[in-house]
Amino acid sequence: MIELIFLGASVGLLSGFFGIGGGTILVPLLLMLGYETKVAIGISVLQMVFSSIYGSYLNNKKGTLDIPMVVVIGIGGFIGALFSGLITSNFSDFTLEIIFLSFAVFALLRLFFKTKEHLEQKEASRLILFLIGLPLGAISMTIGVGGSIVLVPILVGFLHVPLKKAISAGLFFVIFSSVAGFISHATAGDIDYEKGVIIGTASLVGVYIGVYLKDRVSNTLQRRLLVGFYILVVLYLVQRIFI
Repeated sequence: MIELIFLGASVGLLSGFFGIGGGTILVPLLLMLGYETKVAIGISVLQMVFSSIYGSYLNNKKGTLDIPMVVVIGIGGFIGALFSGLITSNFSDFTLEIIFLSFAVFALLRLFFKTKEHLEQKEASRLILFLIGLPLGAISMTIGVGGSIVLVPILVGFLHVPLKKAISAGLFFVIFSSVAGFISHATAGDIDYEKGVIIGTASLVGVYIGVYLKDRVSNTLQRRLLVGFYILVVLYLVQRIFI
C-alpha cells in the first residue's frame, strides 16, 4: 500500500509539472516492479483519468489552458483511444515496448532540437487538429501513455505554442484519451482496479505540487528538465529491451 501511494504521488508530481498523463514514467516503474506489460498499461490508464482531470482543473484556474484548441484535438484522441484495448490485445509485450520506446525517442528529438519560442503561434484548422488527435489517441493509449509525450513537442515545434501553454494543453488532452482508453482496456479486462485507484488517488497530491512548481520555473529550466526526463525513460527502455 505504502509503495503504491508513494508511486502515485511521484507520478502525479511529474504529471503536473511536465503536462504528461503519467504513463510515461508509471509504466516503466511498474515493469521494474514485475508487473506484466498489459497490466501495467491498464493501471496507468486508470491513473491518468485521475491526474489529467485534476491537473487540467488547476491549469484552467491559473489561465494557462486553451480549451477551444485542445477540445478538437481531444475529440480525435477520444475516438482513436476507443480502439486501444483491441490493438493492445493483438500485440505482444515486446512489440508494445518497442512502440513505447519509439514514442519516447520522437518526443526527445522534437524537444532536443529547440524551436524558437518567440515565433507567433500558428493557427491550424479544426480538421488538422482533429487528425492530430485521432492517431495520437489510438497509439498512445495502446501503450498506456496519455499522448502528451508527443502532443507537447508537436504543439511547440510545429504550431509554435508557448511551452507552458502546450504543457497545459497536453494534460487536458489526456482527459479525452484516458477516459476512452479506460473504457477500451476495461472491456478487454486489462485493468487492476484496486491498484489503479490507489495510485490514481495518491497522484492527486503530486499533481497539485507539480502544477504549482510548473508556473514558478523558467521555460529554459523546464525544457531542460523535460529533455532529461525523456533521456532517462529512453535509456531504461533500451536497457530493458535490448540488453
